[in-house]
Amino acid sequence: MSNPHHDYYARSHHDHEHGHDHAHDHDDHKHPNPANEHDNGPPGEYEIMSRAMQELLEAKGIIKAEQITKRMEQFDEEFPYRGAQVVARAWVDPAFKQRLLTDGRAACAEMGTMLEAERLIAVENTPDVHNMIVCTLCSCYPRGLLGMPPTWYKSRNYRSRVVFEPRAVLREFGTVLPENVTVRVHDSNADMRYLVVPMRPARTEGWSEERLVGLISRDMLVGVTVPKAPE
Repeated sequence: MSNPHHDYYARSHHDHEHGHDHAHDHDDHKHPNPANEHDNGPPGEYEIMSRAMQELLEAKGIIKAEQITKRMEQFDEEFPYRGAQVVARAWVDPAFKQRLLTDGRAACAEMGTMLEAERLIAVENTPDVHNMIVCTLCSCYPRGLLGMPPTWYKSRNYRSRVVFEPRAVLREFGTVLPENVTVRVHDSNADMRYLVVPMRPARTEGWSEERLVGLISRDMLVGVTVPKAPE
């Protein structure tokens, strides 16, 4: 039986939007360690292809392993910070937030970040709606903002379950939402990426953008966790 408080959307790679009434919360799937659970499993097709390409380029002397390592470290350290900066700006600047929600790619360009996908759709969490991001076919993801996608995002476990039982997946990340909150799942593709704009925590009035950035993590911008109010 469907639950009216669950509102799942999956946008396919052909840009068709499908409404799902599969409001299944499978509470019998208990995974006390979400990091291990979502990281398990063999590498996917795209990861295997990526590794093969890397090995071929190294063998031909076009790139070196240390260059790849340095680039990945840059993604891990610098790029997630860009996404946090964009959201912090949206929290303090209503006009910028409106531009971000209207045209995410153009708004990010204002801050000096050019994205690889043609479209970036920013979706805003509210007291009534919580958004989550997935790529059900591979691992499309706004790397220019968030860096390399985490292993759990690419895993078959996450990609297959989040559309049908998002609340169960959220609980594994420690995020428990009230039953009256609608959960929306958005499916990225090669031309279109998503960014979650979390709700600004209470008791942060008057905080600077720089201070707010410290509250924002990559997982919040994917939608599996939420910012916490300062103690």
